[in-house]
Amino acid sequence: MRKISLFFIGAITGALIAAVAAQPQVFTKARAASADTYRQLNLFGDIFEHVRAQYVEKVDDAKLIEAAINGMLSSLDPHSQFLDAKNFRDMQTQTRGEFGGLGIEVTMEDGLVKVMSPIDNTPAFRAGVQPADLITHLDGEPVKGLSLEQAVEKMRGPVNTAIVLRIQRKGVEKPIEIKLVREIISIRNVRAKIEDDVGYIRLTSFQGERTIKQLEEAIAEIKAKIPNDKLKGYILDLRNNGGGLLDQAIAVADTFLERGEIVSTRGRAETSQRYNAKSGDLTNGKPLIVLINGGSASASEIVAGALQDHKRATLLGSRSFGKGSVQTVMPVGGYGALKLTTARYYTPSGRSIQAKGIQPDIELIQDLPEELKGKLEPRGEASLKGHIKANDGEEQAGSPAYIPPDPKNDKQLNMALELLRGVQKNSAFPPNPKAVPN
Repeated sequence: MRKISLFFIGAITGALIAAVAAQPQVFTKARAASADTYRQLNLFGDIFEHVRAQYVEKVDDAKLIEAAINGMLSSLDPHSQFLDAKNFRDMQTQTRGEFGGLGIEVTMEDGLVKVMSPIDNTPAFRAGVQPADLITHLDGEPVKGLSLEQAVEKMRGPVNTAIVLRIQRKGVEKPIEIKLVREIISIRNVRAKIEDDVGYIRLTSFQGERTIKQLEEAIAEIKAKIPNDKLKGYILDLRNNGGGLLDQAIAVADTFLERGEIVSTRGRAETSQRYNAKSGDLTNGKPLIVLINGGSASASEIVAGALQDHKRATLLGSRSFGKGSVQTVMPVGGYGALKLTTARYYTPSGRSIQAKGIQPDIELIQDLPEELKGKLEPRGEASLKGHIKANDGEEQAGSPAYIPPDPKNDKQLNMALELLRGVQKNSAFPPNPKAVPN
């Protein structure tokens, strides 16, 4: 291992020296910097050897190196990280938007796995698993003591393999045991429903590659159920949507735009990329209100910022999270991948929302129930340790990310419905397309 580590460090050092020697015009300062880097790498190698040879207990070399890598990346920003082989595979699974599993959305409650909702037409749905069911055992092993991630990992697995769930159900005295066979589960990021004369679309994530397809299906479903002359408009709910894939965010924004820039990214050395909309608004220009809050981050902010800048939609709710940076995933041999922050993104008008968030056109804060008052802190990038600073230094705190479980108490949703139906009036709705910034 010593030979390998020293060879690795020597190879990097040699490459640095060769790069300088190959360019005689390089300034002395650059050469000094390379020499300093060489000394620092030697220092790392020396400390590594001292630790593995003299630490009080035997250490795992691979874990030691991974910890050093994680320490290096954690000094950059909260979103740069090393993904080991397993975490990299999990990320790829999320990106594809499908995996072998049971088809239930879950959370943790009192150490047990609580079913939030079974996904339609999945093994769990067909077997009669119900919302609020508590899963106590997986294949006879207690769930108590497992983290939510560990429990989910046990429920996922190869297609056509079986697992037995033991469930506590309210109103049922004895535990229920259900044997389920895993199938391919497609992640559903988009949910739509009809609110009488308004089409409501909720995007929970931009993780899966099928997000845009699901959005197009949702719009088609709304159009089929509400005649065009009766359709007052759409609500796009991005609250508590933590983001996901950049290309899906661009495609979602493009769905509602006829033309113009959607987002631009700028990295080092002024390298930049611009992404523009293609013609064709699937909603035919119908009024649009976008709901955001402190849990709306990254890809959600790209969509909200583009629609706001183009005056295509009115944003309603509270200030978004403020994650305005782009991460690039770079596979590293067979060891996993490096997820590295490589650029900031900018809205069409040139705004960087890093550590600022997007201020809605109509600000409306949800009422918190008594038991949450003083406990639910506002969420925001600016509060994260080591975050990339805002361009102009003027940072903004985030906002609460609370959505009432009962829609009747959802002030933001109800105001959006009333604006679309003309029950309420506000100068920010509808937006003025002539006011689009150049």
